[in-house]
Amino acid sequence: MKSLHLLSSPILHRFASRSITTLSSSLPRRRIIVRTNRPSFPFAILSRPVSSGKVLAMASSSSAASPKHTNRLAAEHSPYLLQHAHNPVDWYPWGEEAFEEARKRDVPIFLSIGYSTCHWCHVMEVESFESEEVAKLLNDSFVSIKVDREERPDVDKVYMSFVQALYGGGGWPLSVFLSPDLKPLMGGTYFPPNDNYGRPGFKTLLKKVKDAWDTKRDVLVKSGTYAIEELSKALSATAGNDKLPDGLSRTAVTICAKQLSRSYDSKYGGFGSAPKFPRPVEIQLMLYHSKKLKEAGKTSEADEDQSMVLFSLQGMANGGMHDHVGGGFHRYSVDECWHVPHFEKMLYDQGQLANVYLDGFIITKDVMYSYVARDVLDYLRRDMIAPEGGIYSAEDADSFEFEGAKRKKEGAFYIWTNDEIDEVLGENADLFKEHYYVKKSGNCDLSSMSDPHHEFAGKNVLIERNELSAMASKFGLSVEKYQEILGECRRKLFDVRLKRPKPHLDDKVIVSWNGLVISALARASKILMAEPESTKYCFPVVNSQPEEYIDVAEKAALFIRTNLYDEQSHRLQHSYRKGPSKAPAFLDDYAFLISGLLDLYENGGGINWLKWAIELQETQDELYLDREGGAYFNTEGQDPSVLLRVKEDHDGAEPSGNSVSAINLVRLASIVAGEKANSYLNTAQRLLAVFELRLKELSVAVPLMCCAADMISVPSRKQVVLVGSKSSAELNNMLCAAHSVYDPNKTVIHIDPWSSDEMEFWEEHNSNVAEMAKRNRDSDKVVALVCQHFTCTPPVSDSSSLTRLLSK
Repeated sequence: MKSLHLLSSPILHRFASRSITTLSSSLPRRRIIVRTNRPSFPFAILSRPVSSGKVLAMASSSSAASPKHTNRLAAEHSPYLLQHAHNPVDWYPWGEEAFEEARKRDVPIFLSIGYSTCHWCHVMEVESFESEEVAKLLNDSFVSIKVDREERPDVDKVYMSFVQALYGGGGWPLSVFLSPDLKPLMGGTYFPPNDNYGRPGFKTLLKKVKDAWDTKRDVLVKSGTYAIEELSKALSATAGNDKLPDGLSRTAVTICAKQLSRSYDSKYGGFGSAPKFPRPVEIQLMLYHSKKLKEAGKTSEADEDQSMVLFSLQGMANGGMHDHVGGGFHRYSVDECWHVPHFEKMLYDQGQLANVYLDGFIITKDVMYSYVARDVLDYLRRDMIAPEGGIYSAEDADSFEFEGAKRKKEGAFYIWTNDEIDEVLGENADLFKEHYYVKKSGNCDLSSMSDPHHEFAGKNVLIERNELSAMASKFGLSVEKYQEILGECRRKLFDVRLKRPKPHLDDKVIVSWNGLVISALARASKILMAEPESTKYCFPVVNSQPEEYIDVAEKAALFIRTNLYDEQSHRLQHSYRKGPSKAPAFLDDYAFLISGLLDLYENGGGINWLKWAIELQETQDELYLDREGGAYFNTEGQDPSVLLRVKEDHDGAEPSGNSVSAINLVRLASIVAGEKANSYLNTAQRLLAVFELRLKELSVAVPLMCCAADMISVPSRKQVVLVGSKSSAELNNMLCAAHSVYDPNKTVIHIDPWSSDEMEFWEEHNSNVAEMAKRNRDSDKVVALVCQHFTCTPPVSDSSSLTRLLSK
C-alpha cells in the first residue's frame, strides 16, 4: 500500500489543527483523531485487529447456489464488483446514476473501495455487507457505491489522500462517507460490525453518521469542501525553479541511502521492521548508490551497500514470502524474518522483484539470483498470462481448504501439514522437511508476530534456513543431486496442490502492471544469456531458452496495443476484462508502459516498440503534463466526479508515475538528438524541481526519484551502439554483452543498416546513429561502439571485447 506523508505539507498542518466539537460523547476517541471545526468521527485504521481465521468465516460456499439478492454490480466486468453483486446492500458502481440518486434522496454516500484479492475486504463483506441488518441501515439512509481501486485508482487516490492526511494512515478496504456532491465527510478502513473493546462498530457508526447528516449537515459539507480545497493545494505543487540545485541532484541518492541504511535489519535483511514489504525501489536505490561509490573509488562503502541488498534478496528468496512450490512472491511478510506472508500475489510485485533479482545476477554472476528471476517469470508464464498475451493482475490470499468447504481461509492453498508431506513425498519426506523446517506441530513459531492468533497451528509455511551445501553434505549427497531431489519433491507437492480449490484469480489486464513485467521479461531475455552453459534448474523453474522471455514480453505489448490503444487518438485505456474498461488510462499506465517498451527495444525488440514509446510520451505530455508548474498529474482532469488532480511522488509498493517518467525522459533524451532531446531533458529537470522539498527533507519516500535526480546530473550518459543485421546470431551475443554489466546510466541502441525502416527512423531522430550505421556496415559481423562525452571508442566486433569496454 502506498502512503503519502501528506502531513509534511504546511497547508495540511493548518487543515489538521482546527478545533472541533464532538459528534457524540457515546463514541470514544480512537487512534488518531484530527481536530477541525466540524463534528469528529471516530474510525478504525486496522491492519489485523482480530483473528481473520475467525472472522473470515466466509459465507460464500464453494458449491454454487441460487443467489437471494442481485444488485447493479452484476452488470459490471470488475472481479471485485462482481464479488459484491449478490450482497443485500443496494450497491451502485461509481457513476452519475448513483450521484443523482443521492441528490434526489438527499442522503450521504457510503463509498467502499477495495480490490478482489484484498483479505480484509473479504472480511468486511462477510461481516457487514452480507448482513441483512447492515444492508437495511445502508439502503435506508445512504446511497452505497463500490469501487475497484485497480480499475479506478483516480477515485481511490482522492479519498485515500483524505483519510491519510487527516488520520495518519490508510489501507483497504477504504470506507468513506461523502456528501451527494462527493465531498468527503469522514473515513476509515476496516470496521468490525459490532461495538467491541470500547470501540464503535460499523452499525453504530452508520447510525451516528445519519444523525450528524440530519442535524449538523452544514458543518459537515463545509468541512468536506475545505478538505478538498486544501488537499488540492497540497497535492499539486509547482516548481519554484527550472531545475534542482546541482548539489541536491547529486546528493539525494546519498541522503536516501544513509536513511535506508539506518533502518537495515542486519539479522534478516530488508529495511524496516515487521510487517516487511519487498519494496524493490529501495533495492534499486541501494544498488545505484553502490555503483556511484565504486566509481568514486569508495570500494568498502560500496560493498557495504551491496551486501545489504544481496542479503535482503537472499532472505526474501529463502523465506515463506517466496512460494517455493509454485514460484513467485506473496505480498509481504507479517513477521521480521520473511517467514509467514500475507498470501496474495500481486503482479506489480512480480515484475519489480524479477528485475531486482536480475540486477543481483548481473552484479554477482551468482545463479541463485537468476534462478529466482526465472522462478518469478515462469510462475507468470504458467499461471498469469491470458491466451491472447495480456498478463493478469493478482491471485487471492484466501481459498477453500477442500471442495465443499463453507469457509475460505488465508493461505489454505499454500500451507502443509507434516502428515501431508509424509504421504506425498515418501522416502524423501525427511530430507524435504528438514530443508524447509517442516514440523509436526507446525512451523509458524520463528517470531511472536508470525502467527499471533494461532491460525496456522499444525500447519507449515515452507522456509529455507540452512545453507544448501551443508544440507547436501549432511545427507551424503552432491549439491546437484540434493537440488534434484528437492525439485522432484516440489513438483509432487505442486501436483497435489493443483487438486486443492485455487485462490481467486483477478484476470484484469492492467496496462501499468503489464509494463513492469514487460520490462523484466525483456531484460531477462538478454541478461540470462550470461548464465553458465551447464546451468540446470529444478522445478518450479522451467529450463527455457532466455529468448523465450522476450517473446512473452512482445505478446503482452501487442495485446495492449491491439486491445487498449486507439491508433487515431494515440490514447490508452487503463485495463481490460471482457473488453476495455470504461476508465481512460492514468499517468502510471503511460509511464510504466513506456519504460517497458524502452527495455523491450534495448534488449533486441523491433524499432516499432521504440517508435511507440516516443508516441506514447507525446500523448503523456499532452494529457498529464503541467506545462506551467512542472511534473505530471495522475489524471487527465476531464472527469468532474474526480475532485483532485494529484502529482504523485511517493515510491512505495509501486514506483510513482513521476519518478518513472523522469527516468524515461532521461533515457529518451539519450536516444534521440537535437531539440527533442533538449525538450525531454528540460521536462525532466522541471519535474524534479517540483519535488525539491521532498528530495531534500524526506528522500527515503522517493528512492527512485533520487536515482532520477542523479541520472540527470550525469554529464554524459553512456551509449552502446550495435550495428548489424537483425537476423545475425551474433547480434544476440552482442546484446547480451551490452547488458552484462550493471550500469543504470547506459543506453543500448541497435540498428540494422540494411533496414530502410530503421535507417529512416534514425535519420529523422538521431542522424549521428544513422551515420555510425553507414560507416560500420559489414555483412559479416556485428560492430559495437561505446560512446560518451561526444566521443566513441574504436569499433569492436566480438562480445568479450565489448564486455571489457563496458567493465572499465
